[in-house]
Amino acid sequence: MDPKIEAKQLNFYYGKQHAVKNVTLNIREHQITALIGPSGCGKSTFLRALNRMNDIIPGARVEGEVLLDKQNIYEHSVDVVELRKRVGMVFQHPNPFPKSIFENVAFGPKMLGQSRTTKLDEVVEKSLRAAALWDEVKDNLNKSGLALSGGQQQRLCIARVLAVKPEVILMDEPCSALDPVSTLRIEELMQELTKNYTIVIVTHNMLQAARVSQWTGFFLLGEMIEYGKTVDVFSRPRDKRTEDYITGRFG
Repeated sequence: MDPKIEAKQLNFYYGKQHAVKNVTLNIREHQITALIGPSGCGKSTFLRALNRMNDIIPGARVEGEVLLDKQNIYEHSVDVVELRKRVGMVFQHPNPFPKSIFENVAFGPKMLGQSRTTKLDEVVEKSLRAAALWDEVKDNLNKSGLALSGGQQQRLCIARVLAVKPEVILMDEPCSALDPVSTLRIEELMQELTKNYTIVIVTHNMLQAARVSQWTGFFLLGEMIEYGKTVDVFSRPRDKRTEDYITGRFG
């Protein structure tokens, strides 16, 4: 099976800072790929490069290719809005809009031209169900998204991404601000979502990477040191630096 995303000799610069160095990586469809490594190693920069979220940073520059279904997303002809619809992003800290639960989820479809109320109702319910939040909020959709708990807010943000029907979901440390119970709910949700979506997650939590992902890439100082099946990376790492990081000897 062809990979959903292929990064080919990807380099990324913040001005003169070389943040991602010559990374080549295939991301499989309908599976979870975890990116691990110490802070400042380039993994979040690499993640944001997969839907051109770094474009908004002054002085940022990219070299190499990122292919989504064989098309280079950095070609001038690519519609970045359409790209970010296909490749959605969930951030480290839950960031619901200061709007109702309903309006948070309906925001994307409305921006894309969906106006029929009955259709929006369907999209909102389907998205909240997919994000495992519907049963908790269905009787109070006019409640502010900001009034939800942290774990609920993160699932609301996931529902907001799902509402525009993406193909890939990028998650940048989505559980780092959550308690253990909420973290478990998000991890279970990720496993469920792989039936329909491809997921790439950045995490500092080694146990989380081992629990949820099928593939793991280890980043260090902007380079991808090792990439392979998660069970192999964690039990039989090929590189001593990977073993040292996973076992807590550094990082």
